[in-house]
Amino acid sequence: MNPGVFYAALAYTAWGFLPVFFKQLASVNAFEVVLHRMVWSLVFLLCVLAVLKRWVWLRQVARQPRVLLAFGVSALLLSANWSVYVWAVQNAHVLDASLGYFILPLVNVALGFVFLNERPRRGQWLAVAVAAAGVLWLTLQAGRLPWVALVLAATFGIYGLLRKLATMGALEGLALETLLLFPFAVGLLAWWAWHGQGALVQGDPATLGWLLLAGPITAIPLLLFAAGARRIPMATLGILQYISPSLQMLLGVWLYGEAFEPARAIGFYLIWTALLLYSADSWWHARKQRL
Repeated sequence: MNPGVFYAALAYTAWGFLPVFFKQLASVNAFEVVLHRMVWSLVFLLCVLAVLKRWVWLRQVARQPRVLLAFGVSALLLSANWSVYVWAVQNAHVLDASLGYFILPLVNVALGFVFLNERPRRGQWLAVAVAAAGVLWLTLQAGRLPWVALVLAATFGIYGLLRKLATMGALEGLALETLLLFPFAVGLLAWWAWHGQGALVQGDPATLGWLLLAGPITAIPLLLFAAGARRIPMATLGILQYISPSLQMLLGVWLYGEAFEPARAIGFYLIWTALLLYSADSWWHARKQRL
C-alpha cells in the first residue's frame, strides 16, 4: 500500500471518531472546550516545532502584515467551525455535523468557481445541483435550514480556500492560527478561573485530562493528513475524505441513537448521489489525463 493512503485514511478515521472524544466533555460548555482546544493545541504544536527545529517561518511572518491578517481571518473561521461542531456533538446533532462534511467537497467546487476562476466540469455542476436539491429537501422536511451542516461546510470551505492561498505548511499554519487565538483563549480561561468558574476550577481530574488531550487529538490527525496529501493524488484524497462523515453518521445513528427517519434519509440519499457523481467525474477526469 502507498503509505500516503494509510496516513490519509488514518487522519480521516481519527476525525470520524471525534464525536466520541467530545461526548466525554459534555459537562463543559462547548465554547470553553474550544478555548482549551486552542491552548493545548498550541502547546503541543510548539513542542513538535521545537523537536523539528522549524522556527524560520516566525521571522518571515513577522515581516508580512498581510499574512498575519489572512491567518487572523482563517483562525476566526476555524474557531467558529470548532465551536459549532463541538456544540453539535454535545447537543445530539452528530448527524447534522456529518452532513456538513458530506457537503463540503461540493462547497469547495462552488468556492473555486467564485474566487479562483476555476471552471467546474458538467459532472461537477450536476453534483452541486443534486446536493442543493438534497439541502432543499432537508429544509422543507424539517421546516428550517440545516444550519449546523451549512455553517460547518461554509466555514471550513472558506477556511480551506484561505489556506490554499497561503504559502505556509499545515503544521506552521495551524501553529500560527492557534498562536493568534492564544491570548484571547488563555485570558478568558484565566478570567473564569479567577472568578471560580470553568473546568479548570470546577472540573474533576478526568475532565481536565480530556481537555489536555485536545491538543494532540487536534494536531496529530492534521500531521497525518499533511503526510498523506504529499504522497497521493488529489482524486484519491477526495475519495478518502468521505471516511470521516461516514463514521460520524454511523456513530450518530447507532451509538447515540439520533433519529434517521425515511423522510430525512431522502435528503442524505440525494447528497450521497451527488458525491458519487462528483467522485466518478473526478476519477474519469484523472484517468483521461493519465492516458
